[in-house]
Amino acid sequence: MNQALKICDYLEPSITVNSTHPLIKACADSVLSPGASEIEKAQVLYYWVRDAIRYNPYGLALEPESLSASATLKSGEGWCVAKAILLAALCRYAGIPARLGFADVRNHMSTERMRSAMETDIFYFHGYTSLFINGRWVKATPAFNIELCRKFGLKPLEFNGRDDSLYHEYDEAGNMHMEYLHDRGEYLDVPFEEMLTVFRTHYPAMKPSTAEELSVLQSSEQWEADVAYELNNK
Repeated sequence: MNQALKICDYLEPSITVNSTHPLIKACADSVLSPGASEIEKAQVLYYWVRDAIRYNPYGLALEPESLSASATLKSGEGWCVAKAILLAALCRYAGIPARLGFADVRNHMSTERMRSAMETDIFYFHGYTSLFINGRWVKATPAFNIELCRKFGLKPLEFNGRDDSLYHEYDEAGNMHMEYLHDRGEYLDVPFEEMLTVFRTHYPAMKPSTAEELSVLQSSEQWEADVAYELNNK
């Protein structure tokens, strides 16, 4: 994280957080109420991104254009980093400073397809959004949509605009769900060079063809079908 940046810098558009894009503006204007407080705006935008955009880790886009907030808005689905970027863009447009946070997590809700591609259950550079509300930074994780949580017995992440909203350690049945292993800091935009270096190191089997299979050929419906199969065959 660049310590030289000022709070106002996190209101400006950046490469992927393209908060001045017409689609971003139209989306925010359509869901926000005039006169809403800062916390109310943050909550409304958080829940909209969480539930209106379907979570799909198979959509592992790693190019700036594909990861842009407007691209995720168009597709209606995305992985954790893509959804964090979209929330950041909507918040910046709404006047709420926003930056991107990253952490390494062990995800216990995985699939055979992902384990074969990644050769690990550790998700490096899991993405979340950090929002500056009422004079302090608050973490928000809009990744898992409510439909997905209800379908697979996950505890949905709520956000009150005052406290950090991070993945639960256990699911509704008491099974291990998510473990935070390492915090990588918070940034104005995606640190692409660092991210790609880490991915190449820890995901050596993720050749271009494998990444293409996950991101292009597999939809969010395929992801949910794979998760259902895993749960039914434990």
